[in-house]
Amino acid sequence: MPGASGRVLVVDDNKVIRQLIRVNLELEGLEVVTAADGAECLDVVHQVRPDLVTLDVVMPRLDGLRTAARLRADPRTNHLPLAIISACTQYEVDTGLDVGVDAFLSKPFEPAELVRLVKQLIQGRAGRGGVGGGDGGGGGDGSGDDDDDGLADGVAGGVSIG
Repeated sequence: MPGASGRVLVVDDNKVIRQLIRVNLELEGLEVVTAADGAECLDVVHQVRPDLVTLDVVMPRLDGLRTAARLRADPRTNHLPLAIISACTQYEVDTGLDVGVDAFLSKPFEPAELVRLVKQLIQGRAGRGGVGGGDGGGGGDGSGDDDDDGLADGVAGGVSIG
């Protein structure tokens, strides 16, 4: 698939949000598979073999932070880039970083920010064989430049690469 640059597993309990993310990513040539909560994500992740997983935080059965922790604990999925797309509190951001979440995008989000973040994480995975913890925060302005981190570290701007 020359136009497609990866497969994304989108996990959110809100059907409208799942569809919004799906449409924006598919317009960019990405393949999108969805799951309604963390439990469903863990059921399908090994069959789907995504290049990236996006997670909402508040979901029934298994929330996004516990899902991220389980994905990181599994040797088959511990390399996957994980992005939280949610209206996060600072506690949730800190907890997400502790369990190994790679990036955060605050709801409501701009579709262009979503696409930029997803592409950056997938490219980082392809370029380095996996997106690491990213302990150096690039002070980028989020303008889409192709720096190593590219986007600013704080959640105040809506996007954060951990």
